[in-house]
Amino acid sequence: MCGIIGIVGKDAVTPRLVEGLKRLEYRGYDSSGIAVLDGGTLKRSRAKGKIKALEERLGHEPIDGHIGIAHTRWATHGAPTIENAHPHFAGNVGVVHNGIIENYNALRAQFDGKRSFSSQTDTEVIAHLVDDFMLQGLDAEAAFKATLKKLHGAFALGVIIDGLDGVIFAARRGSPLAIGLGEGENYIGSDAIALSSLSRDIIYLEEGDWAIVTQTEVKVFDENDAPVTREIVHTSGSPAAAEKGNYRHYMLKEIHEQPETIGHTFTNYLNTFDGTVTEIDGLNFNEISRITIIACGTASYAAHIGKYWIEQIAQIPCEIDIASEFRYRKPVLGAGTLAMVVSQSGETADTLAALRYCKSKGLKTAALVNVMTSTMAREADIAMPIHAGPEIGVASTKAFTAQLTALLALSIRAATELGHIDKAREAQMCEMITLIPRLAANALGLDKKIHALSAELSKASSAFYLGRGPFYPLALEGALKLKEISYIHAEGYAAGELKHGPIALIEENTPVIVIAPTDELFEKTISNMQEVASRGARVTLITDSKGAAFANEMAHNLLVMPDCDPIIAPIIYSVAVQLLAYHTAVALGTDVDQPRNLAKSVTVE
Repeated sequence: MCGIIGIVGKDAVTPRLVEGLKRLEYRGYDSSGIAVLDGGTLKRSRAKGKIKALEERLGHEPIDGHIGIAHTRWATHGAPTIENAHPHFAGNVGVVHNGIIENYNALRAQFDGKRSFSSQTDTEVIAHLVDDFMLQGLDAEAAFKATLKKLHGAFALGVIIDGLDGVIFAARRGSPLAIGLGEGENYIGSDAIALSSLSRDIIYLEEGDWAIVTQTEVKVFDENDAPVTREIVHTSGSPAAAEKGNYRHYMLKEIHEQPETIGHTFTNYLNTFDGTVTEIDGLNFNEISRITIIACGTASYAAHIGKYWIEQIAQIPCEIDIASEFRYRKPVLGAGTLAMVVSQSGETADTLAALRYCKSKGLKTAALVNVMTSTMAREADIAMPIHAGPEIGVASTKAFTAQLTALLALSIRAATELGHIDKAREAQMCEMITLIPRLAANALGLDKKIHALSAELSKASSAFYLGRGPFYPLALEGALKLKEISYIHAEGYAAGELKHGPIALIEENTPVIVIAPTDELFEKTISNMQEVASRGARVTLITDSKGAAFANEMAHNLLVMPDCDPIIAPIIYSVAVQLLAYHTAVALGTDVDQPRNLAKSVTVE
């Protein structure tokens, strides 16, 4: 979840390295640093905290050269200090690293006091290994190869060596790394966004690949050290897509982008002219007896909502697993099971490991991802895009609603193939999906009212979200959003479960957000709402006009959402819970786009 950028350039690299780090801020970090070869001599600058601190240090003690590597660190081994910040040096070697070296203690122990370590990180041992192999007589390339063979775990690496001006060594195993191609210079980066201001032609290293990058040449080798040719992908993304524009935060921008991004999603799955969901290449639902969806965090809540659609519309048994637990419970995976992973980045370590586990069991696999060049998209049998565009805010918003839109479309496609709905119903449901962008835009019109409600919520120390049916996982997502960015303790519950324990936590003025459109479970949900209101809870009801008319005097606050079919309501209602979390966090002055302790792409277990 750390960020890497490197440049083998024809001009000074420091300003561009810093700019690249800024594009990587969305991944989450607590320190940063750069290293350059200045006339062939290693120099570095590191700082704790935001990149601004690194810029200030560079202003006082400038360093520059035509080759350099840079890093934003999210602490795993060792506290977020300058000593633990990357790049790490040992002898003639400088290294930046994303991932975890699982056997670093054993590797350090083999030096048995012969070398002095200056950090608590797992990364520093990589630099020592390369340097030690060179002192034993290996050239730089051979020393780098030998080091890779010693490492256990996940890593993306960038290495520069004192005296070897003009070369970056790069490698990936379990963590993503890309190479950007330029004119008279080349680059490495954690993803295409990091490289967006430098290059549009990208080589994505595959699992186990390593590379030698110079100004004029890129040589790529596979895990067996054999030379390979990897595809050059021309990226169409604009650097402007990663800018805030007139919005205060990326998260707010991304919330407001949802009418557009949802439209991008469904155009990939729907033929709006004839009212059908297009066939998914490689996926025949008549061959599928069960679907297992594996995801983490917000993506898992999207999967839980999708489960209701898959079972109720397509009538296919569906189960949801948290990726970090999936392999370890040793699930029974029968023939005919489709294993689907859901991930914004397509690089989430636990989810990727689950995908590989399912492939090892012979299952057909699918990946629903935002980044179609990601590892999951490349390794799954079927790759399905959500087309949400770059999502910079750590707390996922537009990717969530795009995932929901895609899952709904897939449910309709499955139901059609299996004969559970006819062509007329398919067309009707497709038309329903095409209404979502307009309805989401209408929901954004509640922004001022939600802003006013957030002042009240920001004073709370704890809050509860309630829902039934697919609005139960939406309640979980609403609570997660509030926790992630405002740091207010929040819990989501199935409304009917309150009396089985959680209602003991309700006291005078406890905020309770109830998500309840007028579906078949509305009256039951309102009964549960009355149970908490009678115990002093301060209730905010998110409903439609009919629900508002029915429960007008039962709730302290009403958010009246656009009237819509209950099937698509989870997507529309997502906007309200996102805005509520956002405005509450702003009221509390937290770092909305980069909340503490969190990272955008969790590429370590």
